[in-house]
Amino acid sequence: MSDSENKTIDFIREIINEHNKSGRFDGKVQTRFPPEPNGYLHIGHAKAVLLNYGLAEDYNGKFNLRFDDTNPEKEETEYVESIIEDVAWLGVNWEGRLFYASDYFDRMHEWAIKLIKDGKAYVCDQTDEEIREYRGTAKTDESGKRVTLPGKDSPYRNRTVEENLDLFERMGKGEFDDGTRTLRAKIDMAHPNLNMRDPVMYRIQKTEHHRQGNKWCIYPMYDWAHGLEDSIEGITHSCCSLEFENHRPLYDWFLDQLGIHHPQQIEFARLNLTYTVMSKRRLLELVKNGHVNGWDDPRMPTISGMRRRGYPAEALRDFCKRIGIAKTDSMVEIELLESCVRQVLNQKAPRVMGVLNPLKVVITNFPEGEVDVLDAVNNPEDESAGTRKVPFTRELYIEREDFMEEPPKKFFRLAPGREVRLRYAYFVTCTDVVKDDKGEVVEIHCTYDPETRGGDAPDGRKVKGTLHWVSATESLEAEVNLYERLFANENPNKAEEGKSWLDNLNPDSLAVLKGCRIEPSVADKEAGFICQFERQGYFNIDKASTKDRLIFNRTVTLKDSWKKIQEK
Repeated sequence: MSDSENKTIDFIREIINEHNKSGRFDGKVQTRFPPEPNGYLHIGHAKAVLLNYGLAEDYNGKFNLRFDDTNPEKEETEYVESIIEDVAWLGVNWEGRLFYASDYFDRMHEWAIKLIKDGKAYVCDQTDEEIREYRGTAKTDESGKRVTLPGKDSPYRNRTVEENLDLFERMGKGEFDDGTRTLRAKIDMAHPNLNMRDPVMYRIQKTEHHRQGNKWCIYPMYDWAHGLEDSIEGITHSCCSLEFENHRPLYDWFLDQLGIHHPQQIEFARLNLTYTVMSKRRLLELVKNGHVNGWDDPRMPTISGMRRRGYPAEALRDFCKRIGIAKTDSMVEIELLESCVRQVLNQKAPRVMGVLNPLKVVITNFPEGEVDVLDAVNNPEDESAGTRKVPFTRELYIEREDFMEEPPKKFFRLAPGREVRLRYAYFVTCTDVVKDDKGEVVEIHCTYDPETRGGDAPDGRKVKGTLHWVSATESLEAEVNLYERLFANENPNKAEEGKSWLDNLNPDSLAVLKGCRIEPSVADKEAGFICQFERQGYFNIDKASTKDRLIFNRTVTLKDSWKKIQEK
């Protein structure tokens, strides 16, 4: 990244530059991305991983991909595999530096014993509810000032070192039930920061771990494990989201008490995107309750969902550069992300003609059984993309919305007696309309001007309308998924009184169109192929597509001037 691209993360760079000047970390920069494998990554994680990776690149440092797998109840190998795939797809190269927090459990356990021996940790028999009650709360006083009331010491806080060592060893052997005992740091129950009030370091959890199996029945809490993982790996700058700012004193305290390598934690604001939820808990609820078709549903803000929808990795990288890194929370409009997708695809996506709602057109003066093969431009933004062949036949399909029997003003598409251009083909004129018993238009008859082959008239006459089309006999039938935003409200996390955030779901977020017709040039394309359906939008072939069932997903729409006129 250039300095201009990085201007929004100056506050992080300033910290690193100051460290380099002072000689802290010997001028080294090593960052990490530490996802918990309890769900799929979303666009907010893309911002975090690209930030950390970008900083390592900028300073010729190292970057680690580390799984913070300290909670076996919620973590699965499926999530590990998906995260590895997503991070690689984003263009991040960890160069073999793939780590797991669970591989450090033995060292963490040794350090816990050290704190017990130093009188800085103790085994507590209080329940979770009692711990919360004794910790104290923050309240607003009469002047409106927020004050934190002192907590109370646990009745088990003054156990002897010998007793604590014995109980902690027995916790590790599985002698006690889940939730009956914890190991807590002995800090200060009157500390103004609630996180410093004797936080829990270990809890009993008799659950099989996805990597460690049944070796452990006690597991470290995040606040205890986080700094130790960074220290073990030699991380210099530990970039975290803003909610960990109040946890930084605890991060520092653990490292200082142990006297081990001490990285610098730096906090930045999370990504908040309109019409989107970012909570993994809520995303999991959407999946488990069938509101979406899995973590990679193209309506989901997950990286795998965006990839399946056809979002290119370049667009996500560009989006994250544009929004930058800040110290305060803000809301980013989803239109910016969609704009980044359009800009990338406009440059790289080949053009294809696809008719989503077909209306048959018969060219009455074109010979039956004849096929005229025409040249079509693959991408007007890229001359090197060349051309492709499209077949023109007597029977064609156009979009049903491209014909009106009684057109209003400013409708320049096909109508009785009107001449229009068929893209890459000929000028055609509507001569007749065929209707069914209900009066619905089922077929249009036209004549074509063979002198206009390629789409231009030798006599210089002009037409205002240009339509896309496909051959009725040579085109492929396809199913097309039209995706809209998953939520109807700009801030779906907020619900009206008496309602749930789920009430903000958009009931029209997916429309499945059957019987669509696509030009035959896509016949040999595989899942993931991205193209622009001319005048329609950007689409890609879904992973569920087969030779017998062609399925396209709409990635993002094009700007539609006629729709704007209709809305007015």
